Amino acid sequence: MSKPRIIKKYPNRRLYDTEISSYITLEDVRQLVMQHEEIRVVDARSGDDLTRSVLLQIISEHEDSGQPLFTTTLLTQLIRFYGDALQGFMGSYLERSMQVFLDQQQQFRKQLDNVMGKTPWSFMNEMTERNLEMWRSMQESFIRSQRDGGGGDDDDSAGGQKNSD
Repeated sequence: MSKPRIIKKYPNRRLYDTEISSYITLEDVRQLVMQHEEIRVVDARSGDDLTRSVLLQIISEHEDSGQPLFTTTLLTQLIRFYGDALQGFMGSYLERSMQVFLDQQQQFRKQLDNVMGKTPWSFMNEMTERNLEMWRSMQESFIRSQRDGGGGDDDDSAGGQKNSD
């Protein structure tokens, strides 16, 4: 396992990424997390670990915008676990539950890929190509029939009428 990427948080709330020697935003930290980069946020003066509070801040900002992940009921229930005798178990329970969910999600995606034999995008591309090929074939058949017979059965009946006149 690699060493975590150290991000220093200064009193003015600015975040400094020590790996790239540059100030970054909270959104940049979120992107690092999304890229599965292991991070550690520390107070620039005291060296205290602030990782959890920064991650909670990112969650809080995303909860305020768009569709929230946590309902009011769930947040209320979580608050009630603080100070409860089961508080120590709750964190590990939630962590294990999330891991089981992620494992099942990964297994479902593998099964879906096996059933389709492709990723959803390649499946859609293949379907589009097949539909385009059917459309081309249909157009070619129509053009051929117009060129060869000029309308098929209608011409035969019209020709029959001309012969009888």
